[in-house]
Amino acid sequence: MNENGPDYDYLIKFLTLGDSGVGKTSFLYQYTDGMFNSKFISTVGIDFREKRIVYRSNHNGMVGRSHRILACFWDTAGQERFRSLTTAFFRDAMGFIILFDLTSEKSFMNIRDWLEQLRTHSYNSTPEIVLCGNKVDLFEKRVISEERARREAEKLGLPYFETSAATGQNVAKAVETLLDMVMNRMQQVMEDTVLIKNSNNLKLTDTDENTHNYYYDRLRQCYC
Repeated sequence: MNENGPDYDYLIKFLTLGDSGVGKTSFLYQYTDGMFNSKFISTVGIDFREKRIVYRSNHNGMVGRSHRILACFWDTAGQERFRSLTTAFFRDAMGFIILFDLTSEKSFMNIRDWLEQLRTHSYNSTPEIVLCGNKVDLFEKRVISEERARREAEKLGLPYFETSAATGQNVAKAVETLLDMVMNRMQQVMEDTVLIKNSNNLKLTDTDENTHNYYYDRLRQCYC
């Protein structure tokens, strides 16, 4: 930040979720630093990563101007004993990355539990989420097939990516997709705000209003 204000246009906050050992920390380090360390220890509570991005909006097929994004990533611990701490960060997150380990049946089965945690503790009833099956490079140890994972993602209504924190496969693509989703949602919120202010008859349903208010509050934080 400089004396004239923030040196970015938007501050976007993301949260990673998933069982311990699925590769959340390695995933984020691969995205932010382009590196992989096979000896990362388990995250204790919350860790933090950030990356500056030049983002060009594409809303409803219209390419807009470039924006300077400061993307902040909260790396959460997967262990149950840290759950009360990590859920406290759900409120301010604008997008969520749920990871499971393609070599772990248990981590795959726990996807729905993480979604339930997210929807219980998030103030947004329809959060932006991408699902990642990590460790795709460990093909000899794989127990979750791509077909099965994609079928589950389709049932849950989530974009799905097979990623590798080790090689970088699809890591950037997954994050960029989530960023697109968040930015498009905020653009829609701005457009809805203008429509509501200019119309005495336009009202949102209770669910839509809660979601609108959630993103409107997050949008205001972008400029803080």
